[in-house]
Amino acid sequence: MSTTSSRRRRLSRAFGALAALSLVAAACGGDDDADEVVDEAEDIADDAADDAEDIAEDAVDEAEDIADDAEDLAEDVVDDVETAICAEPDAVSLQLQWFTQAQFAGYFAAQDQGFYADQCLEVEIIEGGVDIVPQTQLANGDVDFALAWVPKALASREAGANIVNIAQIFQRSGTLQVSFVDAGITEPADFEGQRIGNWGFGNEYEVFAALGQAGLDPATDVELVGQNFDMVALLEGEIDAAEAMTYNEYAQVLEAVNPDTGELYQPEDFSVVNYEEVGVGMLQDAIWADGERLASDEEYQDIAARFVAASMQGWVYCRDNAESCTDIVLAAGPTLGASHQLWQTNEVNKLIWPSPDGIGWIDQAAWDRTVEISLNTPNLEGTTVLTEDPAAEAYTNEYVEAAWALLDDEGLDLTGEGFEPIEVTLNEGGN
Repeated sequence: MSTTSSRRRRLSRAFGALAALSLVAAACGGDDDADEVVDEAEDIADDAADDAEDIAEDAVDEAEDIADDAEDLAEDVVDDVETAICAEPDAVSLQLQWFTQAQFAGYFAAQDQGFYADQCLEVEIIEGGVDIVPQTQLANGDVDFALAWVPKALASREAGANIVNIAQIFQRSGTLQVSFVDAGITEPADFEGQRIGNWGFGNEYEVFAALGQAGLDPATDVELVGQNFDMVALLEGEIDAAEAMTYNEYAQVLEAVNPDTGELYQPEDFSVVNYEEVGVGMLQDAIWADGERLASDEEYQDIAARFVAASMQGWVYCRDNAESCTDIVLAAGPTLGASHQLWQTNEVNKLIWPSPDGIGWIDQAAWDRTVEISLNTPNLEGTTVLTEDPAAEAYTNEYVEAAWALLDDEGLDLTGEGFEPIEVTLNEGGN
């Protein structure tokens, strides 16, 4: 017998007793007898009230239990439906710009944390390298999506590659020119008469833009030196200012031992020209998709939205869990070690967050600045990155908006307005 049923029976008996006592009270002639009957009736009434209150509370509890069971059942049904729908995830390939490192941490995190799987995707992340041009791999149909700097990709697009920027992950440039402080190079105008290192391969556009801004002729006013993707030439005195990324090569000089002190170099040993801060920063890491497939293949359109959504979620995870995200990258096998990769995760986060309009959003002003520099900055041979404005179809925010909609129920902060970087201590050699 349930507790509620028992209480209901007691309540029924109490009402019966009250009825009987009322008859007794009417028959009693003495005041004392009547008072005793009234007291007993009051006690029975109090007990009945308590039982009634308990019954009401039990009914509420039972109703809440039923509601919880219904909610659990609904969630189970949704999970079953999603599982059935995702019986065979869509296979997707992503071409990186470079070797495995925390520059791409958000994509490795999306894979490791199951965000791609949640979007019914099975993603293959393909390493880049010196001889690999991601946007060419995409245009040739070798991969489904590629990461590339915007000016490089636009140059490929002008040459015939039908590719589209569908998510601008890095909101600001991370390119620097780094020199020893005693060289006195604190702004682009100071490049005059100096040996200025650059990597080539389309990574030098901001260097030329800075020279042009300072009114310097790259052919006569500076000595441009081809630089390896490291800082050896700077540290050995072969160049006066080296090209570097905030998240990579700049860390390399701070991981090197100063022969004069026997300790690691410190930031105060160097001067840094930040191309974003001097106004010639160009948009960098973006997700590019196949333009022809976007125009004609509904399945690819759907995959693109899901891929962008899961990738965004990966970057949100790295913003909020820099150490864990770094561990994920380390497990993927980068060349440089733990402190370097943590530095890189932290610095890349600074290039993404905050994203005032939302992660992935392609800002018109930043896009226009990148295009303007690409159209009007001559290189050593006098040619520019672009010869005409790219078509309006070169980028779209459609898939960013679709991705945000897919993430609505996740409760994610997609702007990172309150983002604060962590403090990272670099070790010798980045270990």
